[in-house]
Amino acid sequence: MNKVFLPSGIKIGHADNGHNGVTVILCENGCVGGVDVRGGAPGTRETDLLAPEKAAQSVNAIVLTGGSAFGLESTCGVMRWLAERGKGFKVSGKTVPIVCGAVIFDLNEKETYYPDIELGYKACAAASDKNVAFGAVGVGKGATVGKLRGMKYACTSGVGAATVKAAGAHVTAVVAVNALGDVFDPEAGKIVAGCRNRDGSFAFAEKKLLGGEYLDFIFGKGNTTIGCVITDAKLDKLQTGKLASVAHNGLARTIYPVHTDYDGDTLFALSAGSRPVVNFALLQAAAVKAVERAVIDAVSGSVATEAGFELSDEEKKEVFS
Repeated sequence: MNKVFLPSGIKIGHADNGHNGVTVILCENGCVGGVDVRGGAPGTRETDLLAPEKAAQSVNAIVLTGGSAFGLESTCGVMRWLAERGKGFKVSGKTVPIVCGAVIFDLNEKETYYPDIELGYKACAAASDKNVAFGAVGVGKGATVGKLRGMKYACTSGVGAATVKAAGAHVTAVVAVNALGDVFDPEAGKIVAGCRNRDGSFAFAEKKLLGGEYLDFIFGKGNTTIGCVITDAKLDKLQTGKLASVAHNGLARTIYPVHTDYDGDTLFALSAGSRPVVNFALLQAAAVKAVERAVIDAVSGSVATEAGFELSDEEKKEVFS
């Protein structure tokens, strides 16, 4: 179990239906939020209100969900859970929870399964600030990577997390990796999950693209990496948006290619603390590193999917160590 730091007031919960799922980052009493959408095919909810010029100053939850656009239904379950507890924006005698979200495309089966209202509610009920599990849970349940040649040659993935400390502040990244491209670990200097050849070796997706193998490329349409960086530093709305923006560099370090027209890559950010910022540039560097390591954590249990080949124990050790 990957232990990560969560600021006071932040909880994370997962729920799935056996095919795909939803991960909720709860900040019931409100946090300053930001977002940056880079991919060409995003599926999102309430991202516009996170722009610094918009009136909303806090959010109550970030939802990371599977099921493509269908999965946005799960955000309504999160709203219901928060509203029942009186958490949200108070207006005209009503409570309106501010819930933002993004989806991955993981509709990989004949039937259409997606996280619904009830699953979003269950994820909230399961939320905790201690011993949170990551991997093939929640939004990571149906995640895969390296789909350039289709699902037959892809690898399983999940949702990962990592914490980096800088100048006394913490930055925790939670990332669901469902990328078209391969995942490269810059610390290990090798691909650790991605598109495979028939013999089980990695096909180096980016090289195939640059080599003009476009016929394979058209099969890799079910993608997107989404996540959230959370800090206990006190940031304003503009800074929180900048943190989300620079955090995408962590994706660029690890996913090849990234931010394609077949990905809806989206990163949120939450400022959930009162710790003063000594140097914002250090916090930005911590966010990039946290996202990098969260991506690697997401594929740490990666295995080849139905590729029609079997790797020996020694090969698995070499590929996945």
